[in-house]
Amino acid sequence: MQRNMLRSAFYGALLIGLTATLTACGGGGSGSNVTSPTPMSGTMPLTISDASSDDWATIGVKLLSIALVPQGGGSAVTVWTAPSPAPYVNLEQLDQLGEILGNVSVPVGTYSGAVLTISANPGDLLLTVAADPESGFPVAPGTSIASGAIQILGKQGSSGNFPVPVNVTFDFPLTVSTSQNNALDLEFDLAHPAFIVGHAPPAAAGATLWAVNFNGPVRHHPVRDSARLLLRHTYGTVKAVASDGKSLTITKDFPVLPVTNPETAIAGTQSLQIFADATHGTILYDLDAKTRIVVKDFTAEAMSLPNKFVRIAARYQVDGTLVAVRVWASSQFSNVWLSPEGHVLHVDTTTNIITVANESGAGVPLTVDANTEFFFRTPANASTDATPIGTGTGFLTSHNLVRGFKVHVTVVDPLATPLVAESIDIETAAYSGRISGANNTGFTYTRQFARATDDYSLTLDYISGATANTDPSGNSVMGFLWWDFTYPTLATEGSNAVTAFVTATNGGVNFGGTVGALTAWGASAATWADAANPNGWSLRNAVLIPTPVPLGAVTTPFAGNSFAMTVLGGSPTMPVTVDVSTTAQSATLVYQVDRSNGVITISPIDVTTSSGLAAITAGLVAGTPVKVYGVPQPGSLKAYVLVYFTGMLPSL
Repeated sequence: MQRNMLRSAFYGALLIGLTATLTACGGGGSGSNVTSPTPMSGTMPLTISDASSDDWATIGVKLLSIALVPQGGGSAVTVWTAPSPAPYVNLEQLDQLGEILGNVSVPVGTYSGAVLTISANPGDLLLTVAADPESGFPVAPGTSIASGAIQILGKQGSSGNFPVPVNVTFDFPLTVSTSQNNALDLEFDLAHPAFIVGHAPPAAAGATLWAVNFNGPVRHHPVRDSARLLLRHTYGTVKAVASDGKSLTITKDFPVLPVTNPETAIAGTQSLQIFADATHGTILYDLDAKTRIVVKDFTAEAMSLPNKFVRIAARYQVDGTLVAVRVWASSQFSNVWLSPEGHVLHVDTTTNIITVANESGAGVPLTVDANTEFFFRTPANASTDATPIGTGTGFLTSHNLVRGFKVHVTVVDPLATPLVAESIDIETAAYSGRISGANNTGFTYTRQFARATDDYSLTLDYISGATANTDPSGNSVMGFLWWDFTYPTLATEGSNAVTAFVTATNGGVNFGGTVGALTAWGASAATWADAANPNGWSLRNAVLIPTPVPLGAVTTPFAGNSFAMTVLGGSPTMPVTVDVSTTAQSATLVYQVDRSNGVITISPIDVTTSSGLAAITAGLVAGTPVKVYGVPQPGSLKAYVLVYFTGMLPSL
């Protein structure tokens, strides 16, 4: 459930204007010639990103173009076009990360939306099942879905030339000017329930087909500060080192998907200028010579770097320039690419082996030794971004790296057995589980997995109230904040956020019997070396996740926006109160399921309307079977999804 704070985007940075000129010509005549004003444009670094899905290792798409829609009408302005052949971009690897596509020129103006064009021919979308999908997933781990079993919805054109136009309306207009630094965030929500849907129609003879719908899961998400954008490692070929040694220029490269052995690159057409960190230094790894040095410019490498392949961890500056935090260089692309990137599947503190998911849907075991360095990607803090936060096996035993973190690992020797981790870039740090012991300084997350070595129970602090943070809408706030699942616009923030969180989570409901007590569950993004905990992780936020409740029956009918129920396995004498929200935009999702004469009908009930309230009042009477997903509150269950059954009833 690490799906909070979803991110996906392309970003506008420093905008450079071209001055219009007016020239008059004389020479004895009364007339003059006037040249037309030169169109003004800005340079926009372009990235895409998204949120993760636990079930997939690869969701590979061919993005063909991106265009901006002028406000007030007019033709869309294409600002980026893919190289030919168009490479795949694995959306699954962009868990809250940005993938740099290149720098593009954007005409000055105001834009109200964007059009993304995605290729939809057979084989243009790749799906590979994760190494550890959720329980009950219908396909085996690591399976590559056949192209014939993938149905891309909304495609147009003819055979061999099927595109899918994805229209996105901005939450507010984007104004491109020569004096303003703008950013635009477009979000691929891989966890959207309508994005990838498996179904087994009768014509498929029992086989599972996968319907993919890009319209809906892609949306506008505001971003206020591009310097805080966390970028995925970018690949490229070095074209030149600047004469002053301060920067290098690369041409963007893309790995081949599905993965080949050895992996090769697809050359892009976009160039990127990336500067050395003149203050903190850039760590430069020569993977051919197996050396590691820290440089503040690339002068000494001016002869050796050109034409080499590189992998670069970079960050944006406020002025839109890119600065390299770490650079890996080799004469072979497979050397810079061959480093596991993905979510941590297992952490075994007895053997000091971690397992990281790769793009082929397999887990890669890696040994952590005394020399392994751990980094936490924090682009807004240059010093932290460039400095190891820990070294050696003690980092694991302290649960500073747990299952669910997103990492990019560099190994000492890619041909060695076992693989030994030289450095581990922690790109996103996420803790989750049952919440307990919440107080004014922090709370405890307890998480149990199928493999006991992955379990943890860890008390973590909230970030300091003086620490800058960002809410789900991209606004700058201070200190810890929290919200209920799928209601990020209703986040509780500010000086009362911690007190409200303690009240919301210190309690729960008790159904008795074998079900017993249910307490709050959540997921959080963590940051390193906050003032609240200078030597460890602190929590920026918490998302309260609905807890599934066993099938039950209504004991007290619905009235006053609540009812009471007991559940299978619980005590018949210990009913629990269920609260139903009827507030627009945050109302409980209610469904009536009716089975009559062998036909099942599912009807959504809008409880924000009088007719919806009448329907739920008539439906939730004593004895009605009911299924609830909700957040346990002190003494009651706050319903997120509620399903009640009519007609031929399920067995209780």
